[in-house]
Amino acid sequence: MASLRTRFSPSPTGFLHLGGARTALFNWLFARHYNGTFILRIEDTDVERSQKIYEDDIIAGLTWLGLDWDEGPYRQTERLETYRFYTQELIARGAAYYCNCPKEELEQRRQAALARGEKPRYDGHCRDLGLKAGSDTAVRFRSPTDGITHWDDLTKGAIAFDNAELDDLVLVRADGVPTYNFAVVVDDLTMNITHVIRGDDHISNTPRQILIYQALGAPLPQFAHIPMILGPDRAKLSKRHGALSVLAYRDMGYLPDTMVNFLARLGWSHGDQEIFSREELIRSFSLDHVGKAPGIFDTEKLAWLNGHYLRQATAAALAPQLQEFLSKIDIRVDDLATLANVARTLQPRAHTLVDMAAQARFYFEDPRPYEDKGARKFLTPRIKPVLREIIARWQAEPVPNEEALHQFFKNMQEEAGLKIKEIAQAVRLALTGRTASPGLFEIIEILGWPEVLRRLRTAVAACP
Repeated sequence: MASLRTRFSPSPTGFLHLGGARTALFNWLFARHYNGTFILRIEDTDVERSQKIYEDDIIAGLTWLGLDWDEGPYRQTERLETYRFYTQELIARGAAYYCNCPKEELEQRRQAALARGEKPRYDGHCRDLGLKAGSDTAVRFRSPTDGITHWDDLTKGAIAFDNAELDDLVLVRADGVPTYNFAVVVDDLTMNITHVIRGDDHISNTPRQILIYQALGAPLPQFAHIPMILGPDRAKLSKRHGALSVLAYRDMGYLPDTMVNFLARLGWSHGDQEIFSREELIRSFSLDHVGKAPGIFDTEKLAWLNGHYLRQATAAALAPQLQEFLSKIDIRVDDLATLANVARTLQPRAHTLVDMAAQARFYFEDPRPYEDKGARKFLTPRIKPVLREIIARWQAEPVPNEEALHQFFKNMQEEAGLKIKEIAQAVRLALTGRTASPGLFEIIEILGWPEVLRRLRTAVAACP
């Protein structure tokens, strides 16, 4: 499929959410799998609601996810002349007509239809009046009143709509701005889109768009409607489920590879495999394996997956990211080599970069106040002389490696008559402020002996 062309066409009326990001991902994977072309198109004809901040967010979100596009971003507001050309083409073919029905009258007819128990649809008032273009005229599509519009959906199977259920939709408003269904057809037609992959909330738009294609005598793209993403309670995904904008997940410390893997598995599967590299996703992706059931958003699975990707990343790659998240809590570290060492110690236990930055604080700040329960248990009167002895010995001869540190604690245990845990946990509290931390020798190497001794002296002073 060398000529395959897909597109992602968000409206800049809101931030890039998970559903939109997954639609973009499926289009990107499909194009990459078949060495096709992936296009970004900004559908900004809703002038009142479209904002630059949303477009910037969409582009930043796609960039962060690594979903690079081959063409675009195109913007519908820059293509008005193209829509005018196809409007005239439909009028010339008798497939569209001018309509000057005032909004107030349309609303009255709508309410009257509802009162009669009928669908609130356009009644065709201007259909055969032969009106000319004017400052108050919209353009409507002359929809067929009988027959069936059907297509073989690549994910849903055969779908059909009775044309009698479709009214004469507005193609172009009186202000000259095209409506969604018309602009989409013209865009997909002129951009040679071969596959339209989008959410199944668009299924009701598809028969209208197919009829416009047919009225223009244009070949149809293939359609694939993917299932929605639902919350754990199977309700529509919302903020209460943790569904935020894509960049909010970036700011919460999730990795882009995590989000790509997570979104890919929401409605698509490849056997029982859960974890995929990008290369594996591109190689394996197929619309045949997109399910019909909605994907279920699971925050616990997302956190687990992010922990996996944090552990798999190189410490050097994590260092600049950790630097950024530390700066958000007012800790500024310029030495990326040190940060790589810090990240390496925290990779086994952190779930997000926010979590990693929080756990890393003790490396760069005074670890006090000590964890209350641990301090009461381990910073005791009988540990005080032991800590003083440790300071004296380490000041004279620091231990060279982890094995030597373990032997040192064992010797101290025998001399002091205490458990190794009591001694090691007292040292851990002195250095980190907590009873759970990375390995002690790793911490000592990063802190350096002068800082280690300083913190031990502070802990001695804190002992009763």
